[in-house]
Amino acid sequence: MKNTYYFLLAVFLFLSSCKFNEEKSVIIRPEAPVAKVMPENLTIHDDTRIDNYFWMRLSDDQKKSETPDEQTSDVVNYLNAENSYLKEVMKHTESFQVKLYDEIVGRIKKDDQSVPVNDNGYSYYSRFEEGGDYALYCRTKLNEDTEEILLNGPEMAAGFAYYGIGGRSVSPDNSLLAYGIDTVSRRRYTIYFKNLKTGELLPDVLSNTSGGATWANDNKTVFYTKKDPITLRTDKVYKHVLGTDQSEDVLVFEEKDETFGCGVFKSKSKKYIMTVSYHTLSTEYSYIDADKPDNKWTLIQPREKDLLYDVDHFGDNFYIRTNLNATNFKLVKTPISKTTKENWVDVIPHRDDVLFQGFDIFQNYLVLSERIKGLTAIRVKKWGGDEYYLEFNDPAYLASTTSNIDFNTDILRYNYSSLTTPNSTFEINMDTKEQKLLKQDEVIDPNFVPDNYSSERLFATANDGTKIPISLVYKKGIEKNANTPLLLYSYGSYGSSSEPTFSSTRLSLLDRGFIYAIAHIRGGQEMGRYWYEDGKLLKKKNTFTDFINVGEFLVEEGYTSSKHMYAYGGSAGGLLMGAILNMKPELWNGVVAAVPFVDVVSTMLDETIPLTTFEFDEWGNPKNKEYYDYMKSYSPYDNVEAKDYPNILITTGYWDSQVQYWEPAKWTAKLRELKTDDNLLIMDCNMETGHGGASGRFERYKRTALTYAFMFDLENITE
Repeated sequence: MKNTYYFLLAVFLFLSSCKFNEEKSVIIRPEAPVAKVMPENLTIHDDTRIDNYFWMRLSDDQKKSETPDEQTSDVVNYLNAENSYLKEVMKHTESFQVKLYDEIVGRIKKDDQSVPVNDNGYSYYSRFEEGGDYALYCRTKLNEDTEEILLNGPEMAAGFAYYGIGGRSVSPDNSLLAYGIDTVSRRRYTIYFKNLKTGELLPDVLSNTSGGATWANDNKTVFYTKKDPITLRTDKVYKHVLGTDQSEDVLVFEEKDETFGCGVFKSKSKKYIMTVSYHTLSTEYSYIDADKPDNKWTLIQPREKDLLYDVDHFGDNFYIRTNLNATNFKLVKTPISKTTKENWVDVIPHRDDVLFQGFDIFQNYLVLSERIKGLTAIRVKKWGGDEYYLEFNDPAYLASTTSNIDFNTDILRYNYSSLTTPNSTFEINMDTKEQKLLKQDEVIDPNFVPDNYSSERLFATANDGTKIPISLVYKKGIEKNANTPLLLYSYGSYGSSSEPTFSSTRLSLLDRGFIYAIAHIRGGQEMGRYWYEDGKLLKKKNTFTDFINVGEFLVEEGYTSSKHMYAYGGSAGGLLMGAILNMKPELWNGVVAAVPFVDVVSTMLDETIPLTTFEFDEWGNPKNKEYYDYMKSYSPYDNVEAKDYPNILITTGYWDSQVQYWEPAKWTAKLRELKTDDNLLIMDCNMETGHGGASGRFERYKRTALTYAFMFDLENITE
């Protein structure tokens, strides 16, 4: 009996211990926030959508009010509740997040300096002082060593939660500096003018601008753009004369078409000032002599639907990159006296297999930026002479020209980066082909050696048979199998290519066994203009299915499995994340959606929201039923269902002007309402920033550390 007692006691203690240990290993989460439900019927085309969280939308006036109304209080309380919930459920990773943050910023050179750019007798550069979060913008006279600090970023930003320095431009006589400042993160800048001889600010202040000023050659006249205060569309070009009040500024151009924005700039030759009206599928330029700022503007080529062109000046001609009878673009020239399209003469003809991306003009050379088989290329062509391509050896890389201000030089400056090579700035003598490395970004990590990492370029097959490029990087020696964690990234909109470039931040993933992959999906422009055309409007779903097909390919090829695969995308890439979550939730263990554009239908129906009107050619106008129906069929917010979803991290900024905070907030609330799983769903809303996140050099990496900790935690990686 006694033995039986001790046996039963031992069994009881063993089972109790197991139960205790089991319970100890389980992280008990606090109760998630529950947003109140206030159904709003949204009806168009005889179709009604019910939005339970429409109430989360606030105006700028409500957000700025010192005495918030009830709605504002409800919204802010909900956002704060989500932030508190995130903090609580991720509390066990806080020390790891600190370690990751320190690790990431520790790789960044604290006293870094940009490669100087020579212009008009001065050498311009920016630099950071040890530990500084903001840059100092400086210059020295050529062949002199005395530094002149134009703007002291750390001093200027002191006391501000957000501080963004916009465009900076120096007057032709080198005596005055115009610069833009944004302290809200809504990309609405105030332009100030500084006397560089005395250090004093001029009384001239230009508010509600896009942040840059273009100088006429008289050193007293500037041209700048203003924004619509509601939509934030850049719609007016003004002329300002120093010493006068902004109210006296002359409106020189107004873009009345709500689907267009506008800008103003100076030609590389500095002879002409140009305005540009831009739209997804159409552009229009006009010009004046920079010596005669009061002259009447001359139109180069009137806008036409589906006609895109870019302009620069050289000699007696304008050189124009255009898609006129050229899907992948071509280069033409036209006399300054005869600028309309019937006068355009081909300089570089169209090619079906090469995307012509841009050009740089020199006295003796023409430099062409191209994309061939998905990879960037730089072609150097002597006027009337031979030509050649610069050679690059990595499987995937990005090469691009930069800061080539001077006409009268044989020196070309370009940047190069790959998945294993930090960004590098080179100069090449275009005549002799002699190259010189000016700077390679330093990685402050004694363990970092580029040869310790491998990159690959693969191709997945899409549903329709199209081959989708994939770029991968990983640390040599890792085993590629079903247990290997992999992060898949893409963007896939606006013809913006997802480039295979180096990131020292990414080393924190690679060194802990992650594979990092980029899906070069349609909607970008990696494989030519048609690549973009096949991923927009009524073909937009190609973007989402391409990404899913890439993920499936990586699983099939044994690089990872759905239990260890993660997806990341931001802004329009956040739309991609929302779509693939609805379409194929079981393929991912975790998804990170940064500032995601997810309420597609409602946003595109509301023309008061910034950027809506000139994005109709990207997404379609849902006032047209065909586009409405198609958009509704993939809009992430409208397609949330009662089903299992993977672990999800959503980020946003309260002051975001590109993707309004309420989109990710509503999406989070709806996912909480409908999802049937117990997987993690968290949202990080920065109450002080906008689309680009924090303004300082280091502060933004706190969110990166959170993102990495989110994935590491799911992989049981704790250090």
